[in-house]
Amino acid sequence: FSSPYEGIKSLKVPRTDVEPFSIDEVRLILQSVREDFKNYYTVRFFTGMRTAEIDGLQWDAVDFKRRQVIVKRALVRGFIQDTKNDTSYRAIDMNDLTYEALKNQYAVTAHCDFVFCTKAGTPLSHNNVTKRVWYPLLRYLGLNQRRPYQTRHTAATLWLASGESPEWIARQMGHATTEM
Repeated sequence: FSSPYEGIKSLKVPRTDVEPFSIDEVRLILQSVREDFKNYYTVRFFTGMRTAEIDGLQWDAVDFKRRQVIVKRALVRGFIQDTKNDTSYRAIDMNDLTYEALKNQYAVTAHCDFVFCTKAGTPLSHNNVTKRVWYPLLRYLGLNQRRPYQTRHTAATLWLASGESPEWIARQMGHATTEM
């Protein structure tokens, strides 16, 4: 039998708003967040990594000599997978804040495979972190509730504001073109 849905176009799903944080909001968040998540959010705000990429980040992908984070895997539904496409596989340059945050994190989780992990060495659950750390922090600070993904938009916005090349930003973000 042929499908009754054949030839029917899907409805357009509206995209969520892009609401990056200002640099003052970033500073406030990083000053106020629980100490055990300060490095995590510093890396999120200044690398533009996707949630699955940072949650799946392992120490073998952190190159302190070259000051780069190699994005080659992601944590998807509890499993480590290769990045979704060729442009997602990339090297992100570390700024000084990111470098220091990762050095500090290394002192805490070097014995684990994952950069950011539980005390048992397992990857963080992004739903758990969002509900128990992120949203309560935004409420406490009186900031609009925004998804943690806005840290990615914040990185791109901060890079643009500082005069970085759109082509360089696209590569850092894992985009094939500057159109995004």
